[in-house]
Amino acid sequence: MRKSKFTKGITTLAITAAMTMSAASAGAASSSTSDLLGSKPAGSDKFQFSDIQFLTGNTGRVAGNGFMIGTSDFGNDWQSIYTGTWQFTQLDFINNTTGWMLAKSAVNGPNALLYTKDGGTTLTKIKTGSMNLERISFKNENFGFGYSRAFTYKTADGGQHWTKIKTPANTRYADFTDEQNGYALVVVPGYGYKIHKTTDGGKNWRSVLSVPSESISGGEIAVERNQVWARLNGGAGMSQQSYALYSSQNDGESWTKVISQNTAGGGKAPGNSAGIVNEGPASPGGHPGNISIAQGIVYLGGFSPAGEKIGVGRSANGGKTWTNMPSITGFENDIDFINGKIGWMADTSSEGAIYLTKDGGKTWTSKLKINK
Repeated sequence: MRKSKFTKGITTLAITAAMTMSAASAGAASSSTSDLLGSKPAGSDKFQFSDIQFLTGNTGRVAGNGFMIGTSDFGNDWQSIYTGTWQFTQLDFINNTTGWMLAKSAVNGPNALLYTKDGGTTLTKIKTGSMNLERISFKNENFGFGYSRAFTYKTADGGQHWTKIKTPANTRYADFTDEQNGYALVVVPGYGYKIHKTTDGGKNWRSVLSVPSESISGGEIAVERNQVWARLNGGAGMSQQSYALYSSQNDGESWTKVISQNTAGGGKAPGNSAGIVNEGPASPGGHPGNISIAQGIVYLGGFSPAGEKIGVGRSANGGKTWTNMPSITGFENDIDFINGKIGWMADTSSEGAIYLTKDGGKTWTSKLKINK
């Protein structure tokens, strides 16, 4: 997966320019960095990665504030795809040429929806009115979903026109796998969280998980086939985040609490029961990153700004057991795994680095550093 945001393709990225940038020299040669990322970052004084999407283990794209780059050889060489003023927040390519992106023209501005049919070199802005999209997920060249903070939309013509899908009141995150089936994370003031499920395109919803929480600060849902994972955030403080991670292996009908991370700064994790483990990746006190599901194996990113470390945790058996992999130096991360072995991780802080693992997150190899 996804990454819960993206759909994996099976084609390769067409890289035509011969640009060589090794991990060792990327940060040292300023002329090469300028050729790759552009002469000036957009909206900041430093270049930063914001999203990473790989179509295969060796082929993918990374984007940030004013640039998009790609590789087709496991990050040994990188090619500039776009440089300019767009500040990318999400990439969503369905194959090597066709994709959509969310990007801002100003740091505090709304996301614009961009479309490309040549791999990202040419970007076309699609009007979205007042939708204020925060996430997109296209299933093919025509059909996809768009998500704002509270609402869900669908399109059948590549994003030119959108229809709102009915979701429960106080929905704060939703994920649809197809036109009929979806899940919504609902906040309940004074109580906590509920996960709702629809099997008729949003006409009807029913609650499948209820979790009390002292603090309510959002979360994430990720779905692959009959697996449903829900991350529920508790409180945050002292550079620490409390959260819970729940797993369902039968389309949300029953759930297991996998991670229950209490922290001194964030307080008690959502839910009254214990988890399989008491800490997530990059602990103690680490923040949860995004969820990535690949071939049935789920990964959760984690980062600890205070501890200056990033890493992942994983489960290969639906949450019956959970393993936190060793952390590496970093400040914030975004992950994208292809299978049980190969995965990519971006340090999305101002440090700006890309890492590759070929052993499921046990070890990481630096493939690009942009601010060293």
